Amino acid sequence: MSFLTKMKDQILIADGAIGTLLYSYGKDSCLEELNLSHSSQIENIHRAYIHAGADLIQTNTYAANYLKLQRYGLEDSVKEINSAAVRIAKQAAKDSDTYILGTIGGNRGIKPQAISLEEIKRSFREQLYCLLLEGVDGILLETFYDLEELKTVLAIAKKETNIPIIAQVSAHEIGYLQNRIPIVEAFKELEQIGADVVGLNCRLGPHHMIASLKDVPLLKNAYLSAYPNASLPSYNDGVFEYKDNAEYFRQSAVEFRSQGVRLLGGCCGTTPEHIKNFAESLHGCKPIAEKTIAAKQKDKITVAKKQTRDKEPLEHIAKERPSVIVELDPPRKLDTKRFFEGAQKLKETGIDAITLADNSLASPRICNSALGSMTKNQIGIRPLIHIACRDRNMIGLQSHLMGLHTLGLNDILAITGDPARVGDFPGASSVYDMTSLDLISMIKQLNEGLSLSGKDLGEKTNFSVAAAFNPNVRQVDKAVKRLEKKIEAGADYFITQPVYSAEKIIELYEATKHIEAPIYIGLMPLTSSNNAEFLHNEVPGIKIADSIRNTMAQYKDNPVQAAQEGIKITKSLIDVASQYFNGIYLITPFLRYELSVELALYTHEITAPLRRITT
Repeated sequence: MSFLTKMKDQILIADGAIGTLLYSYGKDSCLEELNLSHSSQIENIHRAYIHAGADLIQTNTYAANYLKLQRYGLEDSVKEINSAAVRIAKQAAKDSDTYILGTIGGNRGIKPQAISLEEIKRSFREQLYCLLLEGVDGILLETFYDLEELKTVLAIAKKETNIPIIAQVSAHEIGYLQNRIPIVEAFKELEQIGADVVGLNCRLGPHHMIASLKDVPLLKNAYLSAYPNASLPSYNDGVFEYKDNAEYFRQSAVEFRSQGVRLLGGCCGTTPEHIKNFAESLHGCKPIAEKTIAAKQKDKITVAKKQTRDKEPLEHIAKERPSVIVELDPPRKLDTKRFFEGAQKLKETGIDAITLADNSLASPRICNSALGSMTKNQIGIRPLIHIACRDRNMIGLQSHLMGLHTLGLNDILAITGDPARVGDFPGASSVYDMTSLDLISMIKQLNEGLSLSGKDLGEKTNFSVAAAFNPNVRQVDKAVKRLEKKIEAGADYFITQPVYSAEKIIELYEATKHIEAPIYIGLMPLTSSNNAEFLHNEVPGIKIADSIRNTMAQYKDNPVQAAQEGIKITKSLIDVASQYFNGIYLITPFLRYELSVELALYTHEITAPLRRITT
């Protein structure tokens, strides 16, 4: 008899966490590999849940797919690991009527664009076939934060098998998935695709999960499930710990039943004791057949008046006329006198913005948002704040952006950032929770009044987002494809790495003339032969032509003449760039702002009569 048949008249109990127990045993590597190396431990966990009263147990295969196993060099062991997992579960359940669910977890998490749907489809099919070949009683799709991913794999599963499928999403807050998708709507969509059971798992404990289900009606063609976490975790001595609150689950079970749940299990932090209390509390209880949902006004994002900008966005300016922006690095030391002198002089030239790098080359400098705010308020010039993914996790990045919004700093350059090992503290960690693509997407979501997790921010941000573009590569067409991906993520315009070749500028124009987003061509004057050699040989993303390096080498012992030659070279590149692009991005070396002042004035002089080439 299928467990779906039983669910017509019964509330079934599922098992709880496997990973939590394995962590408690000191296992912290690839938990799915333990199906091969420590099968007896996995079997004992299954037996403990069956003994606690579980009617269904899930295989230890949550992350047993190609995409996740490749992190451990186990991508060629997908079949072996999944097959072993089903056999272990069957061995544990052989003397009982327990059903076996083949578990497949979500991949995308909170960063949907991190993995393409095509990659997900290939990986999912491989794991699904392995589980089906071993003869599981059902498929459990769990911990899907991204609804698009879950709908995609559910459709594949429905096409490939007739066994029951449970589809569970994970919510960030009561009643909503990320991107502010109501749980009610998500369940209906999953039901329409063909899920036999739909529900929630992970992220939320019983209190918030029950609250999320209160607005969910009983469905016509699917049953409801719930797998809550034990509690919010704490972190002690390098270990995640959950409250010992199994008795609390006994009390929660009755409320889950009243919300229409017919399949009740546990997720992170739960143990056989939690499941035992679920089973004992609901023993002999019939599922409810009717449920009344109180009328509720449709929730709307409570957005205050959007913050007005005091200056036109740079992407608009660069579409209408020639535009000059200048990078002025925050100082490495606490003396800011020369920085503000430079900002004042550059303002007097009439540039459109000063850009401030975010600890460039992974070396600590004065916080660019602090200097940006002071530059805006004291000098009266627009700051363009760089944000690197290297130094902050997702929490820190969102908090930083909220702070920039509060300060009225609306112009952002989103970059991945140089790895920590290249800087002053090579032992420091590079966070890289997000890529620049992820960051661009998140900023655009903040512009809709939604946090990264989909929560209502109460106000829309008003960021204009620039993205980095490196044309100093052999195959510019590949770089342009990445540029196009950044446009899809929401980039408004682009700023290039320094270019030292007129031919490269023309090549770049030909490769990007189909793109409407403005491009600022990066130009940085060379100050010496040593400077040229260092940039060319040691700094990622910069290539300098041999002819220019040879020219600079002629003035190796004459620093004044070398700097003049650097200015001359840059002016010749401005002559070319201004014929093809409206945006010029001057990078100030070593806070020598007088060089940028001269180049900015020169750019204004030659671009006054020019208009961007459009044919």
